[in-house]
Parts: sequence; C-alpha cells; structure tokens
Amino acid sequence: MAKKKQKSKSKAKKKKTLKKGEYSAKDIHVLEGLDPVRKRPGMYIGSTGEDGLHHLIWEVVDNSLDEAMAGYADNIEITLMKDGRVNVQDDGRGIPVERHSQTKKSALETVMTTLHAGGKFGGESYKISGGLHGVGVSVVNALSTHLKAEVKRDGFKWVQEYKRGAPTSKIKKGAKCPKKETGTSVTFEPDRSIFKEGEFQWKKILNHLRQQAYLTKGVNIKINDKREKLPKSYSFYFEGGLISFVDYLNRGEERKHDNIFYVEKEQDDVLVEVAFQYTEDLQGKELGFANNIHTPEGGMHITGFRSALTRGLNDYAKKNNLVKDGESFTGDDTREGLTVIVSVKIKEPQFEGQTKAKLGNTEARSAVESVVSDALDDFLDRNPGDARQIIGKIVLAAKARKAARAARDTVIRKGAMEGLTLPGKLADCSSRSAEDSELFIVEGDSAGGSAKQGRDRMFQAILPLRGKILNVEKARLDRILSSKEIKALIIALGAAIADEFNIEKLRYHKIVIMTDADVDGAHIRTLLLTLFYRYYKPVVEQGYLYIAQPPLYKIQKGKSMEYAYTEAQKEDILKKMLKKQQAKKGSKAKKSAKKDNEEEDLEDKVSGVNLQRYKGLGEMNPSQLWETTMDPENRVLLQVSVEDAEEADKIFDVLMGSEVAPRKRFIQTNAPKVQNLDI
Repeated sequence: MAKKKQKSKSKAKKKKTLKKGEYSAKDIHVLEGLDPVRKRPGMYIGSTGEDGLHHLIWEVVDNSLDEAMAGYADNIEITLMKDGRVNVQDDGRGIPVERHSQTKKSALETVMTTLHAGGKFGGESYKISGGLHGVGVSVVNALSTHLKAEVKRDGFKWVQEYKRGAPTSKIKKGAKCPKKETGTSVTFEPDRSIFKEGEFQWKKILNHLRQQAYLTKGVNIKINDKREKLPKSYSFYFEGGLISFVDYLNRGEERKHDNIFYVEKEQDDVLVEVAFQYTEDLQGKELGFANNIHTPEGGMHITGFRSALTRGLNDYAKKNNLVKDGESFTGDDTREGLTVIVSVKIKEPQFEGQTKAKLGNTEARSAVESVVSDALDDFLDRNPGDARQIIGKIVLAAKARKAARAARDTVIRKGAMEGLTLPGKLADCSSRSAEDSELFIVEGDSAGGSAKQGRDRMFQAILPLRGKILNVEKARLDRILSSKEIKALIIALGAAIADEFNIEKLRYHKIVIMTDADVDGAHIRTLLLTLFYRYYKPVVEQGYLYIAQPPLYKIQKGKSMEYAYTEAQKEDILKKMLKKQQAKKGSKAKKSAKKDNEEEDLEDKVSGVNLQRYKGLGEMNPSQLWETTMDPENRVLLQVSVEDAEEADKIFDVLMGSEVAPRKRFIQTNAPKVQNLDI
C-alpha cells in the first residue's frame, strides 16, 4: 500500500509541475537531423501534391493546437496571403529562444532546423500533442523557400528567418512588448520546385479547421483569405465540443432520440471524450481521433468503444426485458444509424504508419471501454425514453440482419451453382486473371449489344443493366438482395457483399460504369456509385472503380471526322475547321476569322459540317464505341476515389437519402452552376 501511495504522490507532483507551465530550452530534446526531408519529402508529409501542400498548414497549426490543448492558447489565426505565403499565429507561450545546451543554438533555431526536436520528446511542457510524429514545423521549414518565425516572449519580440530550412541570420532580439503578451507567428512560402501543382483550397482548409475547433472546445480559430480582391474570413468557436460536432454531423437527419450521449473523463492517464446519437439512417458515421489527429482506420480507441457499446446495450435490453431470452445484438446491429466521435488524448500515442491511420496504444482501448461502460449505464438509466428509442432501432436492425443473411446466402449459393455466369446477361471475358480483366456495367440492352460486339473478348466483360437499380441508400440489405439487377452484379463480381465481401475474390480489377450522357444516365451512374460506396467500399479505395467517358459529339466534315469529349473540345475542333475553311477562301476572309471565332454558333460558320450530339451509347455502332470509349489506346476513364470520406458520406446522405429538405437546399444552392440540362 505504501508503494502505491508513493506512486500516487509522484503523479500528483508531475501534474503540479505541468500546471506551473514551465517551458524552456531544457524541454527541447533532439533526436536527429533535417537533411533527409528535401530529398524524400513524401516520407514526411505523405505527398508533394495538393494534400502535401495543405499538410504544411496542418503541421504549423498543430503546434498552436498543442498549446491550446495544454491550456496556454485561446486564439489561433491562419492567413492565406496574395504572394502564396501562409501565416499562422497563436497567443500561446511562445517557442523558447534561449541557448540550447545540446545544439549550442537558440531553442527556436533548434526547433526550426532539427528533425525530431521539440517540447514533445521528454520534458513536462506538453502532456499531450499532435503533429506528424514530432517532425512538425522543421519539415515545413525545409520545404519552404522562405520561413519567418516571430516570437513574443520574456517581454521582447524575437525574429529569425530561414531559406529552405537553413537560417539566413541569427535570432534577433526586437522591440519590447508587455510581458503578458506571448505567442508564436510562423510565415512560410511553400517551395514550388517541390510542390509543382495545386493551390490552397479554401473549403478544404475550412473543413479541417472546423474539425479541429470541435475537438478543441473553447479555442477560437480564425481563417483569413487575402488572395482575392475581396478578402474573406471565417471563425470557429465551439463551447460544446463533441456534442456540437455530433449535432453538426446529424444536421438534416431524422434523429432517433433527443439527448446526445456525452462523456469526458481521464482514466489511467488517458483523457477520453465520446459523444454519440442515433438517427433513422441505415448508415453510421464513426470518427476516431487521437490527440486531435483523425484515425480513419480506427484503432484501439474505436475497438474499446465498440466493445463497451455492444455489451452495455445488450445488458440494458436484457435487464429491462426488451429482447427475447437467448437473443442478443451484434456490433453491426448497435452501430446502424449511429453517429459517434471517439477522441482520446494520450501522452505517447503509437500510430501505425506514417499517415497515422490507426492508433495502436492498448491502454487507449481499456480506458475508452471503462469510461464508456460506466457512462452508458448511467445515460440509459437517466434517459429511459431515449433508451427505448435506441433499443427499438437496434431490434429492427437485428431482424433485418437475419433476413439479409438468408437472402445473401441464397444469392451466393446461386452464384456458386451457376459457375458465376449469367446466360443472356453477363458476357464474360476469356481471361481468368483479375488484374487483366475489365467489367463494363452498361446502361440498357441496346448499348449492351454494341459493347458486346465491339469489345475485346479476351479481357473485357459486359454486364447490361435494365433501367435504374434500387437506391441502396434508402433500403436494407435484404431488400437490396431481392433486386434482380443487383443480384446479377453481385454474382458477376464474385466477391459476395457487405460484411461477407472479400476483395481477394473479386474477378475484375477494373470495373467501368458506362452510361448515357443524359439525365437518366447520370442518375443510373449515381445509383451505382452509391451501391459501390456503401457495399463495395474497398473496390473504390483500391482504385478499381472507373467511369467511362464516351464522346459527346461526332464532328464530320467531308472525309475528316473527330470526336469531342467536352464542350471545350467541340469548340476547339470547330475553330480549327473554320480557320482551314477561311484560309482556302482568301485573305479577306482571314481578316474576319478572329471575329467569327468569337461567335457562339461556330457550326453555322463551318460549311458542310455534320455535328452529331450523342445522348445514348446505343447511337454508336460497335466499332465507334470501341474506338472512342473501350479501346485502352484511345479511351478516357475517370477513376473514382474518395478524398474526404466524411464529406462523401454526407453528400450521399443528402442526394440519395430519405430526407427531402436537405436535398432541396442542395439543388437550390447549386442550380446556378448547371450548364447543360436535358429537359
């Protein structure tokens, strides 16, 4: 017992030290140098594309958020400047500026120029922190043509500038400032010899900062955009934290109960914060965070939550005789329609992979499980009306699961018995190599017939669909599996569906949606995308799903024939034809060529031109369909990817869900952007 008391005192002493807010050069611990960053930037920020470009902002903001989470900063401001530079400033303690005993440089220069140097490696200045494995601002410095660090600390302003990671001068002690004024300002300009493509996207930055503001309640985050003639700004501040986050995610949804479950508690040095609410939706939203870092692949904190939720709801249902004897809910039952956010703050998070997709700390699992278990029992007992609504929702999910399993088994058995072929429906390819095989999902029998005749039978399979498939966003799996068209697709793919899906058994590694270029075709394409996103998500994540891009126009003049895939291409082709025509007519016609090119109806200016607008794939004969849309040498395919799963999930809910009001608002908001609409 004495030893335990002694240990407890030791912890109390540490907490007391943290509260004092000591943060000096001794807290900066150096692990290794900075040289590798410019040679292999992708290893440190994921990519040198647009995502990597934005990651520079996230890394600098993470440092400010660490100050806020530690209780030392209330305001963070990000500004996008006209010259391509970005400024991030906070009112935290300010990076230490005194001489560092190990590097013999100022602590500021050490942090800015040394990989794995900061207050997060040992010391007591930060109990928890985010950042990209601690590489943080030094990587931003290395990947910037110019970086300026300004610190308010100890009653003075301190400044140092850098070029591609190297200081251009020593740290300078500037003008005096009130001792109470503290903080850090970092201004950087991304090195465009590394980040050759992409620009900072306002919406992407807003979404990220909104998420961070929800996760760090009580901090004011402001973003300014000064790149346009009319500057704009936006601020986030949420006292409600995760409760506000759940409320935001469930906007426009029919909520199953009024009170949002919420708990915040520290357990075994892990701060656990969880909020959830059920909706009538069939899909769930499950977001996990560790030290404010999104973990899209989950991890131990999510595992702990799931275990506590399933056990707690089963115990409550049995205790109150809400289920039959011997029956119990599965994890899938309890997560249907559930919007949940699980956030843990832990001193030494262990992430799997450089991109931090999954949390590996086992202590996070036990802490979350314990905290949620106790809080859930209390929530259900205090809110019996909410509890009955939740249990009722889960009972329906359990019944649907059993019906879906029976239907799924029937479909899979049927596929096995028929050898995965559908006479009259699927025209399979000769190849048995999934890597080389392509499946074209084609709208209608007419287009299907042309595709079957025009394809390369060696590696291209054709599956024609009749009409519009079921909207899976509004239906449970048992009803989905009663659809003949969807059953045909499931058997053709050969990899089952939903929780039984096995991507290793997928028969085609290129699945191409090929529909008409009209409103009906777009609707069918959206229905198929919804099906793949909800029930074949690994297919999308692996990059196996594509959208065919058939030409919009066939433009023929004499023996010359060209295809236009966009309106802009059509205009370019007609302009070239017009120039050739005018060149033949003489110099007088040449003078008016520029004026003619600006006319909208160019086809009226080109004599003898035949312009055909394709609205249906069936309008093309087999050779044309092959040449323009199916031939790997000439075709254009759009690969389907999910950059932001949360945003994609919401869009599918809005466009394909049962709630009319959000869809109406979406249509009204985006109607002015529509350029071509079939009536």
